[in-house]
Amino acid sequence: MVDCMQKLRAFLSDLDIAIIDEDPEEDLLIVDDQDSGVTNLILDCEDPILIVEQLIMPVPAGAGVDFYRRLLQMNATLVHGAFLLDEEAMHVFYRDTLQLENLDKNELEASIRALALALAEHGDELLEMSKQA
Repeated sequence: MVDCMQKLRAFLSDLDIAIIDEDPEEDLLIVDDQDSGVTNLILDCEDPILIVEQLIMPVPAGAGVDFYRRLLQMNATLVHGAFLLDEEAMHVFYRDTLQLENLDKNELEASIRALALALAEHGDELLEMSKQA
C-alpha cells in the first residue's frame, strides 16, 4: 500500500493541501484544506479503493424522519460522495470512494472540492441541525 500513500502525498503537495497527521500502519492520512473549509478529512487506502471521509456532526437527539429525509435530499445535490450515518447511527459523515487503480490528482481534487461545495451549500443548515444534538 506504499504506492497509495506516496501517490496521495504527491497529489496533496501539488494541490497545496496540508497533511496534518498520518498512520502508515493503517494507510491513513488526515488532511486540512483551510481555504475551502475542509478539516480533518480522512484519506484511507483500502485496496482497491480510497475512502475519503469527514465527520460532519453528531445525529441530533430525537432525530426523526424529517432529519433523515433532509439528509437524503441534500445527497441529491452533491456532485461526489454522500452524507451517511455510522454503524450506530450516532454521527453523520461525508464519504466518497475512488478507485485506486486509476486514481489521478484531478479525481482526488474533485472529491475534496465536492465536499467543500457541499459544506458551502449546506453548512448553515447542517450547523442548525447540529445544535439540536
